Amino acid sequence: MTTRDIMAAGRLPRNESERLLMKVTGRTRAEVVAGVPIDDELAVAYSTLCRRRLAGEPLQYIEGSIPFALCEIAVDRRVLIPRPETEYLWELACTLPDEAPSLIVDLCTGSGALAIGLAAIYPDADVVATDVSEDAVNLAADNAEANGQSIRVFVGDLFEALPDELAGRIDLLVANPPYVSTLEMEELPDEVADWEPHLALAAGSDGLSVLRGLIAGLPGWLRPGGWFFIEVGSGHATAALDLLPDTVSCQIRRDLTGRDRYLVGQRL
Repeated sequence: MTTRDIMAAGRLPRNESERLLMKVTGRTRAEVVAGVPIDDELAVAYSTLCRRRLAGEPLQYIEGSIPFALCEIAVDRRVLIPRPETEYLWELACTLPDEAPSLIVDLCTGSGALAIGLAAIYPDADVVATDVSEDAVNLAADNAEANGQSIRVFVGDLFEALPDELAGRIDLLVANPPYVSTLEMEELPDEVADWEPHLALAAGSDGLSVLRGLIAGLPGWLRPGGWFFIEVGSGHATAALDLLPDTVSCQIRRDLTGRDRYLVGQRL
């Protein structure tokens, strides 16, 4: 039996079969597609992964990691799977018009993807990441070590987790906070609702409950001229602008699908 034989059986969509076969064999996609031998042990391992996928488990959790920015980020049920929208947030934050930031903060860090990706771009910066979930913070710390990046991680709710001495000193703040409204939570696909942590998704009746606290803290924690890049829910950006104090300037930026997705601005 070869990988080509297994894919021809059609238990999963072709692209998913390829990815799972790459995981169990350690071969490249080109090798899997061309066909490599599969012994009984590997066939059993592949069947086990197939059963997990057919039960609805996200493919990224089964694979155990995803490429993000310049890194490989481990993911499991403790954290959300980083989406392309969040990777584009990282790209935006890498284009600061000012000098390289000395202090970077990633709130609601989850897997640590943003913090670790920014640490790779700004190696001289002090990078701090926080999350209300201790499980997420532990995974973020493991991911930083696995990628050879030095970040500091703290457990707590938004700015409350940060050391007091950082107040008024942050050069660059990034955040992908929970932003799914109560109604939207009810409409999530099963693959998200049944597997990814609701703590990292749910944000009250309007999807803005976490964002309110985040925005309220910007003037006191950013340095004058300090930048923020925040991902928000599609359709929430205009409402989020109304929450901003007069001490910051902000623009809405669109994601790669043309939807209003990011708040990008500075403390005045």
